[in-house]
Amino acid sequence: MIREYREADIEHILDIWLSASIKAHFFVGSDYWQSKVSEMRELYIPASETFVYEVDEQIAGFYCLYGSTLAAVFVSPSLQGKGIGSALIDDAKSRRTCLQLSVYSQNTPSISFYKKHGFISLNEQIDEQTGQPEFIMEHYC
Repeated sequence: MIREYREADIEHILDIWLSASIKAHFFVGSDYWQSKVSEMRELYIPASETFVYEVDEQIAGFYCLYGSTLAAVFVSPSLQGKGIGSALIDDAKSRRTCLQLSVYSQNTPSISFYKKHGFISLNEQIDEQTGQPEFIMEHYC
């Protein structure tokens, strides 16, 4: 079930975000992601429309929309590959006619995932915070 985020969800969301970020972005380093937990809690989650996917009343994943930007899509690493990410993407696409996102160019599994869901790559840029190259992708903009 996908539902709107509630404040009581924050610790579960942060745990998923941190563990999935470290797994998917091994090329950045875990210290960087750990240093961003407070910003996620205090800035990014409150500024976004956030939706969670629950399995047996436990949060399994979430996504964040910031305008037409799909700012985050994360699934608990132990539950990846079970269709949760696809359900989250489909829900996000149902809420916006146009979606854009950025994804690190070294994160090839995520790039393939987004392409499978109809996103196309527009250009490449450097993420100012990490110095890593990333693709800007969009869906029906």
